[in-house]
Amino acid sequence: MHLAYVMTEERGATDRLLSELAERLQAKGLRLAGIVQTNVECYDKELCDMDVRVLPDGETIRISQSLGAGARGCRLNPEALEQAVGQVSATLQSDPAPQLLIVNKFGKHEADGRGMRPIIGEALALGIPVISGVNKMNVEPFQAFADGLAVAAGPDLDALAEWAEQAVAETA
Repeated sequence: MHLAYVMTEERGATDRLLSELAERLQAKGLRLAGIVQTNVECYDKELCDMDVRVLPDGETIRISQSLGAGARGCRLNPEALEQAVGQVSATLQSDPAPQLLIVNKFGKHEADGRGMRPIIGEALALGIPVISGVNKMNVEPFQAFADGLAVAAGPDLDALAEWAEQAVAETA
């Protein structure tokens, strides 16, 4: 089983890193599945809009929702996330199968057993290596889910690409 996770300190850095990784690996011809996040800065409000791009070349889906001024709840739109999950699930069954799954974040939804969590398990069961972003709040639930089998990858594009290429080669 090949499962790696990456964490960064700077807001949005993991999203940028995984997006760059997907671009680099696709340019090398690897077949990818998953989602990468792009945050659209909003100049009229403090928080950005969150969009995910379904890999390899699917649509971009807005997964954030506006809760109004002063709202403090989670801005994730669970229906939009599940739409992306459904599209990723379908790509896992494609022929030829993807060689790598990239997941933008193992977040609260995943920690609670929803979102991309079942997709990560499905990919691993199919022998597809997985790289996921994880934030500090959810690293413990991620490690519990991974049952000690995940490796921490440094937030370095070259090292992540090397891990991915090696994992793909080992599962070929």
